[in-house]
Amino acid sequence: MTDAVPIVQSALLGALPGVRHAFFTREGGVSQGLYASLNGGLGSNDDPEAVRENRRRMTEALGVEPGRLAVPWQVHSADSVAAAGPWSRDGAPHVDAVATATRGLAVAVTIADCGPILLADPNAGVVAAAHAGWKGAFSGVLESTLARMEELGASRQAVTAALGPCIRQQSYEVGPEFVARFTTADPANARFFAESPKLGHSLFDLGGYVVARLEAAGVGAVDDLGIDTYADERRFFSFRRATHRGEPDYGRLIAAIALS
Repeated sequence: MTDAVPIVQSALLGALPGVRHAFFTREGGVSQGLYASLNGGLGSNDDPEAVRENRRRMTEALGVEPGRLAVPWQVHSADSVAAAGPWSRDGAPHVDAVATATRGLAVAVTIADCGPILLADPNAGVVAAAHAGWKGAFSGVLESTLARMEELGASRQAVTAALGPCIRQQSYEVGPEFVARFTTADPANARFFAESPKLGHSLFDLGGYVVARLEAAGVGAVDDLGIDTYADERRFFSFRRATHRGEPDYGRLIAAIALS
């Protein structure tokens, strides 16, 4: 992979034959200002040409041809699709996960605190990328992603999944109504909340919740990189950090995976 674009990787996914993956940071691109520098979000107010160049650098780092990147129009849903090729931005499906069995096609999601999950069954030749904020994880996007992979021939017991950089518990304060939503659905979800310094509030363990959903769904192996996007400003964009600062917009990180 090119040295020009720093990446974060999962040791488990990195050991799989025929699979290329990357959790890209905000470093190594051409965007300026709030978006400096490797902004992958065409939905931001960044210069679209800068974003396209950033994405070109990402595909180069993944070893796939320029333009062979399938990124959905994310809507915080439980919906997923299978892709055989890339699409235009206007033609992107409104879903939160993409699976593929097409070699040389990178499937990807954009994130800026939500959980990016990359999945692979190398024996079946199937990979997927999922975007799981609390709403998507709660409503079933991970299970939906595994269903799409199975339709392409994967076995969930043979799937390796990796959760990349996302907002972590120490940075994710929520109100009592948020806690009630989760504990009403399943009292065991109380284990994903810790007491916050702010009276009546709690700290939510999004990463732990995502990993638990993956394990309950029966995936073969799960790797959690444990990186906090909110706390690491040098390497990662963060929606919540930008909101707390009153900034008008924020960049998006890309997580991508491909069959070589």
